[in-house]
Amino acid sequence: MLLIAFFYFQNEKRLYFDLAKSNMQNVVSKISSKIIFSHMTETAFDRSEILDTNEYKISFYNEKKEKIFGNLDAKIDFSKDIIQEDKKHFILIDKSTLGHLDVYYIAIEENVYFEKVEELILNIIFFFLFLYSMVSLTGFYLAKLFLKPIKEEREKLNNFIRDTTHELNTPITAILMSTEKESLSEKQIQRVRLSAKRVSEIYKDLTYIFLQKNDENKTSEKIDLDKLILEQLEYLEPLASKKKIKINTSLENFEYFINKDDAIRVINNLISNAIKYNKVSGQINISLKNKTFTIEDTGIGIDKNKLDDIYKRYYRATKEQGGFGIGLNIVSHICAKYNIKIDVQSKKNIGTTFFLHF
Repeated sequence: MLLIAFFYFQNEKRLYFDLAKSNMQNVVSKISSKIIFSHMTETAFDRSEILDTNEYKISFYNEKKEKIFGNLDAKIDFSKDIIQEDKKHFILIDKSTLGHLDVYYIAIEENVYFEKVEELILNIIFFFLFLYSMVSLTGFYLAKLFLKPIKEEREKLNNFIRDTTHELNTPITAILMSTEKESLSEKQIQRVRLSAKRVSEIYKDLTYIFLQKNDENKTSEKIDLDKLILEQLEYLEPLASKKKIKINTSLENFEYFINKDDAIRVINNLISNAIKYNKVSGQINISLKNKTFTIEDTGIGIDKNKLDDIYKRYYRATKEQGGFGIGLNIVSHICAKYNIKIDVQSKKNIGTTFFLHF
C-alpha cells in the first residue's frame, strides 16, 4: 500500500507539473503574440490586463536582461528555461518575443502547483489511513473468523480433558474407597466391579478415538449380533440395576460381517448412553429385527435443534449427566465404516430411539 501510494503520488505530481507548465506556456504564448501584434501594428500594448491576475506573476526584460515592467521580483537565471524557486514556485522563461517592443524575455511565475501538490499529499495520506483502517478491520474480522473454529476446538478439547478427568475420578474414587478395608462386602465388591468396568469403557473409547490409524490392522468376521448384544447386556446389567432400569429385549438371530471390537463399541456406547441418560426406574427396549437394531429409552431426550450435532466429537447435547462427547462420534465412525445407516428420534423429557439399519 505504501508503494502504491508513493508511485501514485509521483505520477500525479508529474501530471500536475506538466499541466502547470503547459498552462504557463499557453499564457506566455498569448502574451508574446499580443506584444508582436502591437509592435507590428504600432498599437498600444495593455500591460494592466496582463498583470491583473492572482494566478501568475509576470515580468518583462530587455536585451540586457533588465526588468522593463511586471510584478515578478524574483532573481532570474536566464540560462534556464524552468526555475524552481525556494520549493514554492516555478518560473518559466520565454524568449519568443524576439525583441518586439524591446522585450526579449518574459518570466512567468506559477502560484498554484505547490498548493495542489500539498493538497495531493494530504488526500493521499487521508485515503491511505482510511484504506489501511478498512484493511486492518477487515483483516482483524477475517482473522477472528478463521480462528473461531480453532478456538471452538480448543474449548471442546479443554472441556473434553476436564470431563475425562471427572469421568475417571468418579470410578477411581469409588474403587479406592471400597478397598480401604481388608475384607470387602458383596456391595463393595459390586461397586469395585462397576467402577472397574467404567474405567475399562473409558479406556477403550479413548483408545479407539486416538488410535484410529490402526483400523487397517483389524480383521472382520461374521458375528452373531444377537448373542453379542446379550453378552454386553450382561456386562452392563449392574449399571442398569444401580438406576433400577428395566431392559426389555426382542432379538432375532442375525449375522453381520464386522470386527468384533467395533461391534462391541457400537453396542456398548448406545446401551450405556440409554442407561446413563435415562430416568431412575426407567425402561430400555432393545430389538433386533429385519436387519434393524433398535434401542429405545425413556430418558431426558435431546432437543430437536441439537440432533444434527450429536455425532460431532466432544459435543454434548446436555450437561445434566456425565460423559465427554466421544461415544456417539465413535458409533457414527464405525457405522460409516461398515455401511450401517444410523437414524435417531428424540423428544425432550420423553426419550430417545436409535435405529441401526444393516
